[in-house]
Amino acid sequence: MSASGWLQLALIVLALLAITKPLGLYLVRVLDPEQGGPTFLERFLGPLERLIYRLIGVDPQREQTWSRYAISMVLFTAIPTLFTYVLLRLQQHLPMNPQALAAVRPDLAFNTAVSFSTNTNWQSYGGESTMSYFSQMVSLVVHNFISPCVGIATAAALVRGIARSSGTTVGNFWRDVVRQTLYLFLPASLLYAVFLMAQGIPMNFLPYTAAKLVDQAGAAKPLLQNIVQGPIASQIAIKMLGTNGGGYVNVNAAHPFENPTTLSNFVQIVLFIAICSGLTYYLGRMVKNQKHGWAVWATMFSLLMVGILVCWGAEAAGNPRMWALGVDPALGNMEGKDIRFGIANSSIFASMTTATGCGAVNAMHDSFTPLGGLVTLANILMGEVIFGGVGSGLYGMLVFVFVAIFIAGLMVGRTPEYLGKKIEAKDVKLAALSLLVTAVFTIGLTAWASVSDWGPPGLNNGGPHGFTEILYAAASGTGNNGSAFNGLTATPANGNIMWNLGLGLVIWFGRLLPAIPVLALAGTLVAKKATPQDAGSFPVSGTLFVVLLTSTVVIVGALTFFPALTMGPVVEHFLMTGSSTTF
Repeated sequence: MSASGWLQLALIVLALLAITKPLGLYLVRVLDPEQGGPTFLERFLGPLERLIYRLIGVDPQREQTWSRYAISMVLFTAIPTLFTYVLLRLQQHLPMNPQALAAVRPDLAFNTAVSFSTNTNWQSYGGESTMSYFSQMVSLVVHNFISPCVGIATAAALVRGIARSSGTTVGNFWRDVVRQTLYLFLPASLLYAVFLMAQGIPMNFLPYTAAKLVDQAGAAKPLLQNIVQGPIASQIAIKMLGTNGGGYVNVNAAHPFENPTTLSNFVQIVLFIAICSGLTYYLGRMVKNQKHGWAVWATMFSLLMVGILVCWGAEAAGNPRMWALGVDPALGNMEGKDIRFGIANSSIFASMTTATGCGAVNAMHDSFTPLGGLVTLANILMGEVIFGGVGSGLYGMLVFVFVAIFIAGLMVGRTPEYLGKKIEAKDVKLAALSLLVTAVFTIGLTAWASVSDWGPPGLNNGGPHGFTEILYAAASGTGNNGSAFNGLTATPANGNIMWNLGLGLVIWFGRLLPAIPVLALAGTLVAKKATPQDAGSFPVSGTLFVVLLTSTVVIVGALTFFPALTMGPVVEHFLMTGSSTTF
């Protein structure tokens, strides 16, 4: 764990702290201009916003109840999913296909359409060999813009439910989506894409370049390598800003055309956590308790730092099996990592991409040590609330807030209260229902795949590592992360299509089923009358609250998933360090 690594981590933390407040204030202006005032962009884009409302027949001032908000959210997710499926199936007949790529298989088209519409971006394909330029730009990049809007809109509805008193509505879904797109994601992506092009990422519509290999020894005819081209920079920009994570090429952010320099790597890390961090400041501003917003941020940050340090320490220590073979351990476990980034950047990136719900990778998680892989898996299994996906991380953590306050109320014998509102049995049931989804679908798919005829053939490893590959895939799908353990091959070998179909289903339910109870919770909260807090109210800021909330997240995650983890990375760690048994 070198000094340069500590410096990189310190710079990331400082950049995150510097951007949280201004971005949070801007989010108030985007999502709730009545509270924060208009954005500076409304002078230029305001007429376009009003035109969009007229075209879709929406009155932006007419707010919705939680049920209508939920229906709008489901429709906005489902209809583009069908649109994308059709485009992928007709890819060979559409323009901008210089490589003459064929239609995407039905099972893969279903998996991809569902994955990108839910902000998961799980990829069972190599983008450069499967998707045309049209498919990448229209089928996938469009989802990269609209799917994060759904997460932020859901979080905003819950925050409004907490902040408002004796109301019936939680906002207007269509206005939330339009304003995010116009005033947040489009301008930020444009600026970021220009930066990425300056770093060397291609942005063109040229055919792939056939380059002659330097070493032609023994070749009967010239050996060529196809070098990918295409509109890459625009996809990478929104991929990171929206915590989408789906790469243009197969190896994602480990490819020099997606992540060419250490500067681009640094900026990517900061930007895929930036909006998630800014939303905690938005929370504090909306509920008029900024200390509470910072307490939620501190909880997320503490869990993130623990994960980074454990993962980094495990990767820096390396594999004792390699030491026994006489391999110099000075560089740590470099298998599956890019020498440009090294141990520190790879560990930080892996920990933060699984904590934030981004899912982009600059190293292969399958090649991490058991403890390093355990961190990436645990980040997802804890509900992706360690900043999490844009929006989904905040509302996921707020669900844990309700559980934590309920537990505190039981311990002191007082009716639980959150920011002046009584937490009743219905509220806790809705919070618990949202939390149960991750456990049911993650463990359910893992168990089904482990004992099925179709699950094990897709593995690249046996034993506990193979089990971890299955558990990671199920967790990544249900948690809408999208990263993979890279050893799992979710392709229809020998006619097998169940991985794509099974993952597609848990991805879909993992996105919608937790969000609907959250919106119902927003509906119950907004109807409650807020009462002034007194000396007996449970404090929702300060060290006590942070410790309680952190403990709740860890304990719920540990009680739910520890048995599964012991069969995977935990037992693999002990096999690596204390046994001569091969694995």
